[in-house]
Amino acid sequence: MNDTNLIDKHINFIRHQINNDLDSGLHSVIQTRFPPEPNGYLHIGHAKSICLNFNLAQDYKGKCNLRFDDTNPAKEELEFIKSIKNDIKWLGFDWDGDIQYSSNYFPKFYEYAIELINKELAYVCFLNAEETREYRGTLKQTGKDSPYRDTSITENISLLEQMRKGKFSEGECVLRAKIDMTSPFMCMRDPALYRIRFEKHHQTGNEWRIYPMYDFAHCISDAIEGVTHSLCTLEFQDNRRLYDWILEHLDDFNKLNRPHQYEFSRLNLEYTVMSKRKLQQLVEGRLVLGWNDPRLPTISGLRRRGYTPTGIRNFIECIGISKVDSMTDMKILENAVRDDLNIVAQRTMGVIDPIKVIIENYPESQVEIIKAPVHPQNEDMGKRDIFFSKELYIDRADFKEVAPNKKFKRLAIDKEVRLRNAYVINATTFDTDFDGNVVTVYATYDPDTLGKNPEDGRKVKGVIHFVEASKALKAEFRLYDRLFTLENPGKNENFEQLFNPKSLVVTYGVVEPSMQYATPEVAYQFEREGYFCRDNETNDNLVFNKTVALRDAWSS
Repeated sequence: MNDTNLIDKHINFIRHQINNDLDSGLHSVIQTRFPPEPNGYLHIGHAKSICLNFNLAQDYKGKCNLRFDDTNPAKEELEFIKSIKNDIKWLGFDWDGDIQYSSNYFPKFYEYAIELINKELAYVCFLNAEETREYRGTLKQTGKDSPYRDTSITENISLLEQMRKGKFSEGECVLRAKIDMTSPFMCMRDPALYRIRFEKHHQTGNEWRIYPMYDFAHCISDAIEGVTHSLCTLEFQDNRRLYDWILEHLDDFNKLNRPHQYEFSRLNLEYTVMSKRKLQQLVEGRLVLGWNDPRLPTISGLRRRGYTPTGIRNFIECIGISKVDSMTDMKILENAVRDDLNIVAQRTMGVIDPIKVIIENYPESQVEIIKAPVHPQNEDMGKRDIFFSKELYIDRADFKEVAPNKKFKRLAIDKEVRLRNAYVINATTFDTDFDGNVVTVYATYDPDTLGKNPEDGRKVKGVIHFVEASKALKAEFRLYDRLFTLENPGKNENFEQLFNPKSLVVTYGVVEPSMQYATPEVAYQFEREGYFCRDNETNDNLVFNKTVALRDAWSS
């Protein structure tokens, strides 16, 4: 039995397969790959594939390479390649060897296409799109052979060469595999292998006028690179037949230890969409502020929002690997991130909707420095300076003229409350504006309650946070909610109409002066408010994105 079995804590059907392949001697070492198409930013569904492929390689002491499946230059951009590399690194993984591109193998793909023609297993077809659909048939009706199916080997090779030289227009013809037009599997009814595209490629320039289809390029790329276990999501399950057919009919790869494809369920997350096409619609329709909008499930968006690599990896581990498609509750993701941040996040204070408090019996010009823990459960993280003076800011929600009930543990007239890490205060009166909104609360403080309870035995149960006024820094807070109003918006054809107009709410408040040096993308716990991180695109201003609430905020 392979030694890895003894340390594998999260066995699943893929690991069972790998164990069997190693035990039987089919493979002596495994190789996986992460093969994104550079036509958009990665999202958390891709993170599942990243974690699966790279972790398997690490656990089994194998290799995992990064390959860009760049066979459609019309939709691919160098910006996407750069972002994908950054996302993988940020998640904590690194690929083996040099980055690969399917475009590296364009000459080999062409050679293999010629081989299939010579074996009378491929032909150039001039049916137009409508005719192709008609000849293809339906799930209930078999297809029929193309009139170009019996073109001679010599002529097919000549036609493919003319395609390559740009002698035909886009859509005029394609190279098709000759398999079985009566197959119950649509992907096996003479699928296209090459199509004409007059697009400049980001790697090969204008060298090629024809580009291989994904299904043709993907399996051959795997085989060239020595991939043993080709892992993909369930929508490619039927395409496994084409994957196998291509490799079985090419002399270089028709061997027992060639790559084999295995499918697992994709990640579907509630109240968002997990399709690059749909995400692109949101970006191009300006419903969101770019691919890295913190409301999006893109890795760059989650990073900008303050999610941690550890939290995301723990989430992926929690949901596991299976063959059952399902919707994943947003609470599982947020809990994983919250659990990590609870351990690593520094504490600070920020007031999101501030009103002023004037401590009437505090010395007029004094500003007191108080030592507070950076993390209450981790003394090794040290202390931080907070400030206290006659004028402070507290959150509007933390004051009521009259306590609404006995459970109200915040500030009210003639009701005492403790300020976090500071003194006990008692509200005496307040001022309002013309609309009746409270603008200033007047209070007194007990100077003998710093770090201790009142000496006369008074019990003060409530604790609220504050920021000292003279050193407070103005800040913008961006509060996020569900991106869509429906649990599974992707099933709706007009999913954009389900966009949640309250998915972003902006407020203006104050933070401690130390937050001037807050690191972008690093989440801090704003005590009693939640986890926030400084936005990574607004460094000149203090803008904080809400990462996650202190407790579950997704309950209906």
